[in-house]
Amino acid sequence: MSSARSAPIAPVFHNILEMIGNTPMLELKRMDAGPCQLFVKMESMNPGNSIKDRIAVTMVDAAEKSGKLKKGGRIVEATAGNTGLALALIAGQKGYRLTVVVPDKMSDEKISHLRAMGAEVVLTRSDVAKGNPEYYQDVAEKIAKDDPDAHYINQFANDANTQAHYETTGPEIWEQMDGKIDAFVVGVGSGGTVSGVGRFLKERNPSCEIILADPVGSILAPLVNEGKQVQPGSWLVEGIGEDFIPSILHLDLVTKAFAISDAEAFHTARELLKKEGVLAGSSVGTLLAATLHYCREQKEPKRVVTLICDNGAKYLSKMFNDFWMVDNGFIARPTYGDIRDLIARRHLEKEDFCLTPTIPVAQAIKRMRMFSISQMAVVDDKDRVVGILDESDVLMALVRDRDCANKPVLDFMTSRVETIRPTASVNDLVPIFRADRIAVVSDEKHFYGLITKIDLINYLRKQL
Repeated sequence: MSSARSAPIAPVFHNILEMIGNTPMLELKRMDAGPCQLFVKMESMNPGNSIKDRIAVTMVDAAEKSGKLKKGGRIVEATAGNTGLALALIAGQKGYRLTVVVPDKMSDEKISHLRAMGAEVVLTRSDVAKGNPEYYQDVAEKIAKDDPDAHYINQFANDANTQAHYETTGPEIWEQMDGKIDAFVVGVGSGGTVSGVGRFLKERNPSCEIILADPVGSILAPLVNEGKQVQPGSWLVEGIGEDFIPSILHLDLVTKAFAISDAEAFHTARELLKKEGVLAGSSVGTLLAATLHYCREQKEPKRVVTLICDNGAKYLSKMFNDFWMVDNGFIARPTYGDIRDLIARRHLEKEDFCLTPTIPVAQAIKRMRMFSISQMAVVDDKDRVVGILDESDVLMALVRDRDCANKPVLDFMTSRVETIRPTASVNDLVPIFRADRIAVVSDEKHFYGLITKIDLINYLRKQL
């Protein structure tokens, strides 16, 4: 509490845009940084919760001054989410319409946030590269060309992007570190941070190393480390890594790159939350993992800075969700070598959600909505499955009896249970699914869980 009391009193702001920038610096004390001191600049504390607020306000200002963006006009941008959110903040304050084009790997939270702020969201494929007409940047460019009132901001080729970091982020880091900074670890979303902050720091201390954090699958790390051009792969981390070289990116500033897997990035972000109390986004996992690799390689103490680019609240349904991590293979769970391995939510581990026969239908509906599931096992007091309640049963109950809300699920559940033993084969599931039913895995001792069509699909996908 004493440190909080001694902190300077924050000023009163008169517009939320005045709150962009001047974010605090935090030293991380509980992560293993080898002989180094590790600092993070808390860009998640910008009003839009990301570093992209800086470039959004600068790019819109530049477009207004150039006359490309007219009063009441339409802003169009291709984004992994955070630039879109930042532009939505600016557009809302300045009276512009906004259309954002995002790849379909973006989190639901980002998309919901964008729509809540009034942005039009256009989803495109995340499995295509630049030059494909369905690539998110090409889609955004076409939307802007087809509308005479629209301006394509294009953060990937916008000099105001770099300018924002050269004039604000870089000077803030330098001042907060008292000019004592040996390395800056950064990723590439559009290239503006590397180019702007990197140039500022290098001008003041040519020996300051600029270290690139890059997802495995991006083309940048092989280019930096080996001078090798590779075909882009795919990755799940959002807002970082590239399948082309943005025109504003100056890779000549970069000393070395670390390629970080999705798994390492996600686990590092989770470790950051547990150890330091910082809830950060998936790209931060990549940055921090690379920073820790760099720090642990050093033989002498160094002062190293990286960024908390955005807030992790946008990823609660993904990397901070244990089930999502398990489903995507990032958390290993015990395997049995039988059909129990297909169960997504294991009953004996209390991962699933069940009903009792006497629970009211209204409560069952509430649980289905709360847990985003379409079917639930109904178990008796001996933990035996006596029925299944799914969306069809609920629908028929509501259609047949409008007063069913307080009646027990026993009256409406499907009592015909398709039971399958753990020793059964995957092929034994096919006739159950063909009959549009759910497989209940159980034997004389235990109920193990349910297997649905999507569980089988996920299992087969993992085999591929």
